[in-house]
Amino acid sequence: MQLIDIDKTRYRKHLKIVFIGCAISLAVGSLALSQTLIALFPDESGSHFHWNLLGVVVSAATVGWLLNKYRRHDFMREVTYVWELKQLLNKITRKMPKLEAAAREGNRNAMLAMQYSYAGSRFVWQLDDNTLTLDALAIKQHELDHLAEKFNLTLSVTDFDEQMLAAF
Repeated sequence: MQLIDIDKTRYRKHLKIVFIGCAISLAVGSLALSQTLIALFPDESGSHFHWNLLGVVVSAATVGWLLNKYRRHDFMREVTYVWELKQLLNKITRKMPKLEAAAREGNRNAMLAMQYSYAGSRFVWQLDDNTLTLDALAIKQHELDHLAEKFNLTLSVTDFDEQMLAAF
């Protein structure tokens, strides 16, 4: 997955719409379904937990299905891209201790994965206005740059391929 430029304003606007739409759909869908089931099948004991739970589960499954169905729609392009990028960054983060150990030994693929992680994290954090940890990221980037220089390597995020992570 290559890092691409995203219009931050469009991304934030569409993310907000998707988030609010999901929240409203979950609330309205859950209440409508559970209240309909309660009216159709009342419980003499007054406990309607199972109907409420069923309403929530069906609404959540429906919202998930709709998000998956429309994930390739133009409106969802940026939201889906960032979501998939965050998943990949999470996968890299889980392997980071092994990547760091391999990078100290001069493993180019480990350093490429780390470079991609740092660049991707910086990109996502700037999109989400989460700039509090950028200083710590800059320190890690400097350490990686020093390591790459030590082993005479040039690191480019365009050289990263997710398949490289299988070795770690």
